[in-house]
Amino acid sequence: MKKPALFMDRDGTINEQMGYINHMSRFLVLPRVPEAVRLLNQNHILAIVVSNQSGVARGYHPIDLVHQVHDHLQKTLKKEGAFMDGIYFCPHHPRGCIPEYAKACSCRKPETGLIDQARESFDIDLANSYVVGDRYSDMEMAHRAGMRGILVKTGYGLGEIDHVLPHQSTQPIHIAEDLLEAVQWVLGNRSA
Repeated sequence: MKKPALFMDRDGTINEQMGYINHMSRFLVLPRVPEAVRLLNQNHILAIVVSNQSGVARGYHPIDLVHQVHDHLQKTLKKEGAFMDGIYFCPHHPRGCIPEYAKACSCRKPETGLIDQARESFDIDLANSYVVGDRYSDMEMAHRAGMRGILVKTGYGLGEIDHVLPHQSTQPIHIAEDLLEAVQWVLGNRSA
């Protein structure tokens, strides 16, 4: 049976926006994130991370560090009774300096390749799924995949609201203070 999913951006939505997370000490989970993910888990909505991690292609950090960060995220959530169902990331960038990852791809947001990867692992009801993020590229990915986008004010969100959204035809269905408020809005607006 198909399940709805909430696809979440990572940096600026789940953890503090600090640019490239090139050391574990720079990965700080935002305060209300575990509660938000736990609500998704309790309501049978798939909790899935979709994140551009071009620091790998740019040579800022190894791909192993991205995996370590995601392991740490899962351990942090587990302590709070929550878990991510899936974590997908794009290590590519067309102007990268690491040959293996220096390429144009279909998984770099706003392309929908990360969602396609998740659909290979889960039977997802896209029509009742959402994308939550702090960048317009997250809203564009949602639109391209036939989902609704919710912009959060954390991370780059406030700047995107003021300087980017006014010039775009695709708009978020909702603007939330943070991930928890986005999840609460989704739960309050589910079709019966």
